[in-house]
Amino acid sequence: MGNKLLINNPEQLLQASLRGDRKSQEMLYRVHYGYAMSICLRYTQNREEAVEIVNDGFMKVFTKGEQYNPKYPFQVWLRRIMINTALDYYRSHHKHYFHEDIAEASFIESESSSPLDDLNHEALLKMVQQLSPAYRMIFNLFVIEGFSHEEIAAQLGISVGGSKSNLSRARECLRALIYKHSMESKPVVVNKIEQ
Repeated sequence: MGNKLLINNPEQLLQASLRGDRKSQEMLYRVHYGYAMSICLRYTQNREEAVEIVNDGFMKVFTKGEQYNPKYPFQVWLRRIMINTALDYYRSHHKHYFHEDIAEASFIESESSSPLDDLNHEALLKMVQQLSPAYRMIFNLFVIEGFSHEEIAAQLGISVGGSKSNLSRARECLRALIYKHSMESKPVVVNKIEQ
């Protein structure tokens, strides 16, 4: 079977990978690396952590591929593996970050023009990555992935109230970062007094 047919059929690539076919493993990794990385970057503070999670996630794909159900799209299963791997990474590296002080976050009043007007995807991703690990994890699970507070609490071993509190604090931190970004990107106008 040709490589192009395999690239378009991740299920066949997965089956060949499970049989130990290294070329199929490499192809599956290369074809889906960008997708997996886009998921993992949202859960990490930097690219190096994201690469580590992606690699750990693909190890799970190659060792637990028999759990894949072909009735569902491969990317849905891969997404779930990457999210769970990010959760595992978080649990093992950042347990003590749940009750972080957010003194720098303050209430921001809305203005007539939105600070989001000049914000692009990369800037927003960098802001999310600046959140503490706990805030970033809960923000992503709730806002991006659509988990309920009950599901987040069960996954992370915290209370539902803790999940809600951390989400609220994450949003406040993001508001402060967006506000700061908008202030830095506005041109400074100096009025010259003519004599």
